[in-house]
Amino acid sequence: MLPNSFAGPHGLRARWRLLIYAALVFALGYGANKIADALLHGEQPDASSPTVATVTLSVALCVLLLAAWVMGKIEGRSLADYGLPWRRAFCAEFWLAWAIGFVSLTLLLGVLRLARAYSLGPQQLHGLDILKYGLLWTVTMILAATVEEFFYRGYLQFTLTSGIGFWPAAVITSTLMAAAHMLNPGWTVLGLCTVGGFGLIACFLLRRTGDLWMPIGLHAAWDWGETYFYGVPDSGQMGNGHLFQGSFHGPAWLTGMPFGVEAGWPNVALFLIWWFWFAKWLREVKYPKSVAREAQTR
Repeated sequence: MLPNSFAGPHGLRARWRLLIYAALVFALGYGANKIADALLHGEQPDASSPTVATVTLSVALCVLLLAAWVMGKIEGRSLADYGLPWRRAFCAEFWLAWAIGFVSLTLLLGVLRLARAYSLGPQQLHGLDILKYGLLWTVTMILAATVEEFFYRGYLQFTLTSGIGFWPAAVITSTLMAAAHMLNPGWTVLGLCTVGGFGLIACFLLRRTGDLWMPIGLHAAWDWGETYFYGVPDSGQMGNGHLFQGSFHGPAWLTGMPFGVEAGWPNVALFLIWWFWFAKWLREVKYPKSVAREAQTR
């Protein structure tokens, strides 16, 4: 029997599970970096290239999933318990969230256009290049959103929830996500706050839908719209092969530049609309499963 400092009423305490998971991610990540270097022939990771980013993100996702799978074997759980049931991959909620994300970004840019703070700019791609880069960036952004959502709101969110409760865990994972964006160029305090705000919205969607597919769809569509369709900065980063070349002309509090529209006050208003709309629409608590079962038996 394990001492009380290691084991609780539900098995190994959350802090030790997180340490084991972190060690697995670190060890597997070290080996995966070697594989990625070989696949890229020594080329450095480049978020602006969809092909290079796809290789890097695929390796990163494999590391996270393998580490979570190992932890699942130890704990007697599956990836579905950690928010990623494969039977629901690209479900209707995923595509609905994709539509919400892209339409919301379009409306936000439309408001900035009316304020004379944004211009769509000239079309950059023609012919088959439109389809080529559209598909490449679709794959890249789905991978990027899956990696980011599962990294913060997969095993980490689940295990912290078992130790301190869902919303304290959501605050921690969202804060970590915001802090990581300090590595992005052009970050601002408001930009970091909105990144954390999106993290809380994603946690809310996880709580009410039971898995990460809706947050992934919302996240991927927003990034795809910025990077590929409108050709504007996505959290300070630009991508190669975008359909239009957008430009901004207004003050930073309005446009969010140079970080991106997510760092502007109009985006804060959008996130508040999202929060109240999702809260009105999605009322049933479905995550974690133990909480959902308790709600059904009341």
